Amino acid sequence: MKALRDSAESIAAFDVAVYMVSLDDAEKNRDFAKELGAKHVVLSDPLKEAADAYGVLALGGLYARRWTFYIDASGQIRHIDKDVDVATAGQDIARTLETLGFPRAE
Repeated sequence: MKALRDSAESIAAFDVAVYMVSLDDAEKNRDFAKELGAKHVVLSDPLKEAADAYGVLALGGLYARRWTFYIDASGQIRHIDKDVDVATAGQDIARTLETLGFPRAE
């Protein structure tokens, strides 16, 4: 839970939109986001269409890998982090946004 809150604070320094995608249904994701006080949008993908399109389905579609996609304003995937550490995700994302030259919030 703390990692999610820290993530929001670290990423808030950048002018970016953040979406989390889960294979769970909307009700379960709403409860999850509320419980954690999530500031990011949690999208539901119970049909696994987005997960399949991004190549993150694992074990025959039983779960989605925790990958972070950095997509710029033009829709180009600039980087994919396939080694996400949930304990440091916020700081890692902020560092990568900086490295990739994503704009800072004003």
